[in-house]
Amino acid sequence: MNRTLENTAEATEIWRPDVTVATIVPRDGKFLLVEEIVHGRHVLNQPAGHLESNESLHEAACRETLEETGWTVELTGFVAVYQWSNAAGSGHFVRFTFVGKPLAHDAARPLDSGIVRACWLSRDEIAARSVELRSPMVLRGVDDFLAGRHLPLDTVVAISDGHSA
Repeated sequence: MNRTLENTAEATEIWRPDVTVATIVPRDGKFLLVEEIVHGRHVLNQPAGHLESNESLHEAACRETLEETGWTVELTGFVAVYQWSNAAGSGHFVRFTFVGKPLAHDAARPLDSGIVRACWLSRDEIAARSVELRSPMVLRGVDDFLAGRHLPLDTVVAISDGHSA
């Protein structure tokens, strides 16, 4: 077999997790969350979603926050990278979790499909609704943020055409 074809065939068989982003947006002791319907289940999540082609992780976090909540945010820091697999074993995620400052809200903006509404909840309110959380990464991210895990935003670097962005 041609070595190039062999490498291509091997590359298509490599397992890859979903790369996602999330944004923790604190304001007045509360955090911006979304209520959404996922596989017929009503869940709570941070504004979050998948990285798209030709997009930096920073851009994805801002885009997802706007699309899911109507809030424009300025990223101010980085919390952590979380790796998680759901109980069914059908979803494997690597989530880059940022911190954002709310700048402006467009209440008339239509929200992404599946999003019921955006809401602001305290840490205790989030914990009280733990059975509704889309994943354990939601509360863990809030707790890590509250514990002071605030890494510089440039902890995550996008490189394109040999230049950092």
